[in-house]
Amino acid sequence: MISPISGHWIRNGRLADGAVVDLRIQDGLIAEIQTSGAAEGAAKDINLNQWLLLPAMAEPHAHLDKALTADLVPNPDGNLLGAIEAWVGAAAGGQITHTGIVERAVTAMEKLLASGATAVRTHVNVTESLGATAVVALKEAAAHLDGLLEVQIVALCSSPITGPEGRAVRAALAAALEAGANLVGGCPHLDPNPAGLITVVIEAATEAGVGIDLHVDEMLDPSVLTLRLLAREVLATGFNGLVAASHCVTLGMQPPAIQAQVAKEVAEAEIAVFALPQTNLFLQGRDHQTATPRGLTAVRALQDAGVLVAAGADNVQDPFNLVGRSDPLETAALMVMAGHQLPEAAFQMVSSNARRAIGLPQANLLPGDPADFVAIKAASVREAIADASMNRRVFRRGVLVASTDQQTSIHRL
Repeated sequence: MISPISGHWIRNGRLADGAVVDLRIQDGLIAEIQTSGAAEGAAKDINLNQWLLLPAMAEPHAHLDKALTADLVPNPDGNLLGAIEAWVGAAAGGQITHTGIVERAVTAMEKLLASGATAVRTHVNVTESLGATAVVALKEAAAHLDGLLEVQIVALCSSPITGPEGRAVRAALAAALEAGANLVGGCPHLDPNPAGLITVVIEAATEAGVGIDLHVDEMLDPSVLTLRLLAREVLATGFNGLVAASHCVTLGMQPPAIQAQVAKEVAEAEIAVFALPQTNLFLQGRDHQTATPRGLTAVRALQDAGVLVAAGADNVQDPFNLVGRSDPLETAALMVMAGHQLPEAAFQMVSSNARRAIGLPQANLLPGDPADFVAIKAASVREAIADASMNRRVFRRGVLVASTDQQTSIHRL
């Protein structure tokens, strides 16, 4: 557990508007910001050498129990069914162990921290056969980064969770919450009773006093639109905890008028939506050889309606996404290229929007904000996203928690 150092300065950081500033840190917060050099220095101060200073990023949707298993659990078909079958087979064959989950999750979290993310929300499988075992493994992994990285765990319940057939999964959910899961999750579009799953999840979250984060409509079938069911049920029940809907792919398959209508309901229900370009671009649209859909939600319609839209990486180097480098700047780049966001908006989706959506205080480099930020050797936000330089310094509560230096040499003949 780190302890914030009080009264020190972090000097010569360059803001996005070009101003070079010094930040005074007090009790883990930014106490004041001054023009660089205006205050007297001290030996314990940190000099950023005019690197670009940006708010810390966050990963709002990960699967750390599966991270970095692409070689261990191959998916030669490259599709969603192949990934599921590969994972189920590996688990049944004893390849997915407690120790393995802990070690890989720690590695993936360290990669996120070094990239500039000081918070991550991870979904963890909760099934009849697994019970809460994967949640326990993730709690152990999170303890290795205590104080360095905020870790939230979503109990990702398998289906069915409704009816007599779902009794064992509901018991596993109760065990997962008892083991320390922070939110309730599931996939309503995969349950035989989507509306019933939403009801069960809201009831369980209400009783436990936790939030909800569901995988919603992760497919291209426009006849499926459980996002609307979720919004209406949240409004009808008056559920007042955090609610997030991840993926929401089928909303992007709707006509503009339907997108606008559903987005309005989502905004009224105060549901945050997470676009997840990496995995959705990899898995969705494989059978569409003409005008291949991108598998992204209706980002613009949601933004126009006032929905809080963030972006995450989802899977990383596992059967569901064979690549990914655990860097929110990669997600931001994909939101520029595939989601048609301008660089500043894309960065906001992986920083301030992501933090707000998972219930964390804002860290916008303003006095009074948590001193969570990243310095990167880049001239602008656009360049930071484009080049993703790994010359970075990452701060949590004003304490330097990760440093990376990148070196290149050109050997001319």
